[in-house]
Amino acid sequence: MSKITAAITAIGSYVPKYVLSNQVLETMVDTNDEWITTRTGIKERRILKEDEGVGTSYLAIKAAQNLIEKANLDPKEIDLVIMATATPDMPVASTGVYVATQIGATNAFAFDLQAACSSFLYGMSVASAYIQSGKYKKILLIGADKMSSIIDYTDRATCIIFGDGGGAVLFEPNEEGFGLQDEVLKSDGVGREFLKIDAGGSILPASEETVKNKQHYVFQDGKTVFKYAVSGMADVSEKIMQRNNLSHEDVNWLVAHQANKRIIDATANRMGVDDSKVLINIHKYGNTTSATLPLLLCEFEKQIKKGDNIIFAAFGGGFTWGAIYLKWAYDTK
Repeated sequence: MSKITAAITAIGSYVPKYVLSNQVLETMVDTNDEWITTRTGIKERRILKEDEGVGTSYLAIKAAQNLIEKANLDPKEIDLVIMATATPDMPVASTGVYVATQIGATNAFAFDLQAACSSFLYGMSVASAYIQSGKYKKILLIGADKMSSIIDYTDRATCIIFGDGGGAVLFEPNEEGFGLQDEVLKSDGVGREFLKIDAGGSILPASEETVKNKQHYVFQDGKTVFKYAVSGMADVSEKIMQRNNLSHEDVNWLVAHQANKRIIDATANRMGVDDSKVLINIHKYGNTTSATLPLLLCEFEKQIKKGDNIIFAAFGGGFTWGAIYLKWAYDTK
């Protein structure tokens, strides 16, 4: 019997209509287009401006529905929905459970997975393990974040970076050798203080004082995070190539977390991968956290061919990071 691997068989995505450009940010905080572009590679980002009360689940549902429509998939066939997000709709009540119900995945169980910007990458590992166990046949992995809900738009260190968006992939069993081949996943609690939200958790519950002190917004020590991200993403990407005897010529695509263009470039340089193989859309969407990897796949789907070797890489708060080697399982019709 052939070994069962977990292959991506369908993808979908959604980004909000409202575009927050660098030019608009210039009117909000002390910054400018040249400064932002030079340091991050970002020109604009999408912001969810829909009716009040709409959260990350809205982005996730839209992305999942896009996949379901493209793949002509009956949502009742989905066995599991994994919701990768750092911005759940609310505490306690799982966002993934609500999303599964809203898309009609009534036979699936669901849960949330939170590993900051590595959430989707970790979700790929979890989905693969479930598929390889033989218990489940169709797993929907969604990465979505409404980062605008936790950003202080008077803080130029963070408001220039993040955007909102959602993406989804369907994992199914494969016996042809395609799908997830290997993974190198890492974490280190040293990062706890460098990228975080101080208040709203069990250590510092919400109060009048925490709101007044703006402690419910993202704080990032940019220089420290950048240093760890550059070395971390490059290290694991190089390691997974070496472990699988992949040369830079063997790698067809680098699908890297879209946090900063300089971090992506450093990872590609360490791997020896040509710029033409590096998928980039950070200039359009900024850092959408859990959504960056599926958004890349959806945007460049027509260029990816069956059998292509893809290296996924991500780095997130905590710190969390890793790389995954996957063989693409289909040609886009």
